[in-house]
Amino acid sequence: MTSAIPTARLSIEQRADIRRLMDLAFLGNFDDDDFDHALGGLHFLVERQGTLVAHAAVVQRSFLHGDRAHRCGYVEAVAVHPDWRGQGHAAEVMAAAENTIDRSYDLGALSASTAGRGLYVARGWLPWLGRTAVLAPEGLTLTPEDDDSTFVRPVPGGPTLDRDGTLACDYRNGDVW
Repeated sequence: MTSAIPTARLSIEQRADIRRLMDLAFLGNFDDDDFDHALGGLHFLVERQGTLVAHAAVVQRSFLHGDRAHRCGYVEAVAVHPDWRGQGHAAEVMAAAENTIDRSYDLGALSASTAGRGLYVARGWLPWLGRTAVLAPEGLTLTPEDDDSTFVRPVPGGPTLDRDGTLACDYRNGDVW
């Protein structure tokens, strides 16, 4: 069963467990900015035998598309402990994340690693076909390095997305997408 816990209600131990899982799952390629990006929203946790085996977070971001700002449920820090992979835990935390996005946001979005793309495509996430950008301190800045890794989830009753257009995210430290 998946637990849903807002960042503000995570214990110090749970935060440390999440960080350890990220470091283990991403082979040390998960830095402090990446961890910071996963905080401030809702965390979906799967524990087995007293061990955190899977995590995903949904944080609110502001996205600009078609000259309108949209509330986006952005998926962060999806990971499964290496010893527990292949047992449906990633699908379990993603189902909980998607349910929250569908009920609470204008759209969902995420940046997928090469290894994670199959999971998201199988779950109905759509690759962004147009350009990506960031609303950076110096203004709208294209992020072509993120064009191929950005995926969206239209939500029931949400805005019509022109997937060939430009999608701009709000600025943050580290990787903006």
